[in-house]
Amino acid sequence: MDILHSFRELDKVLFMLINHDSDSKLLDPVMMAIREPLNWIPLYAFMLWFSFAKLKENALAFIITTLVAFAFTDLMCAQLVKPFIGRLRPCYDPELNGMVRSLVGCGGAYSFPSNHAANHFVLATYWFYAIRHYLDKKWNWLWIWAAAVCYAQVYVGKHFPSDVLGGAIIGSLVGVGIFQLSLQLQFTYNIKKGMYHK
Repeated sequence: MDILHSFRELDKVLFMLINHDSDSKLLDPVMMAIREPLNWIPLYAFMLWFSFAKLKENALAFIITTLVAFAFTDLMCAQLVKPFIGRLRPCYDPELNGMVRSLVGCGGAYSFPSNHAANHFVLATYWFYAIRHYLDKKWNWLWIWAAAVCYAQVYVGKHFPSDVLGGAIIGSLVGVGIFQLSLQLQFTYNIKKGMYHK
């Protein structure tokens, strides 16, 4: 119990360092923009174009798998993990009452894991491995993009650092799992297609 208590205290110290002590009038609008899903529509539009322009016959499978990965991760975190863990957001934490800079409002009561972190890391992970598989390209910028969203969630006061870390881990694991599953399904489909043509 002492280790768990120490971890929680460290988590709150790191939260205050990022949310309260590192505040900046210049960074505030930047961080709010980074975590806003609507601001990433150009990226999603680019990925849609990229799918059909570069992945060719694999484009539809790539898009469907992306949607499935996102929906599965979002629902799992919001409907299963958050209610089960039941950790309060920083703005609802009695120990931090009056100290949290809530730049975008408080939102729902539960904090762990961060859906933003899980959703962005499942996309980053699946896209990274899928594009490396199909095109032999390493899009390392995807990790920076997902990590920036995670940091912004703490900065604006929505989550503790451990919330975004937990979300990042969940999203990464789901992303790898779905990528592996997609490879297996593609392999099975190709075998059946080959047998059919014979």
